[in-house]
Amino acid sequence: MITESLKSLYIRDLNKLRTEIEAYQNEEMLWKTDKDISNSAGNLCLHLVGNLNTYIGAQLGNSGYVRQRDLEFSLKNIPRPELLEKIEKTIDMIHFSLDKLTEEDLKKDYPDEPLGYAMTTEYFLIHLFGHLNYHLGQINYNRRLLDVD
Repeated sequence: MITESLKSLYIRDLNKLRTEIEAYQNEEMLWKTDKDISNSAGNLCLHLVGNLNTYIGAQLGNSGYVRQRDLEFSLKNIPRPELLEKIEKTIDMIHFSLDKLTEEDLKKDYPDEPLGYAMTTEYFLIHLFGHLNYHLGQINYNRRLLDVD
């Protein structure tokens, strides 16, 4: 079932996100940008957690999560342990929410149109996975570029 594959991939890459956040030698660098880099790794982490908790947790898992998207990009200096806790809670949410979905649910239209058009839940879950990886790559690049001795 594709739900099991998606769950496995989301969890794998949320664990990669945790590894990236933990890999920063200097915690202050989680919040730094440079030149044309407009978002810090810390803000991208908050954005990914907010995005997944909104579109998977709240919409599909009925978690009650309420997104404050502007804060994902404006908050600064959240302690690393708090970021890591948010990632862990997001992993738990992925388990809970995706375990509830059936193959039939995946074929239904996603309950909202965040991309501006109707799509199946399966399609949007694949889109969200791509979004996770896009920003995960940015975080990795930011860390290697900015977190140097």
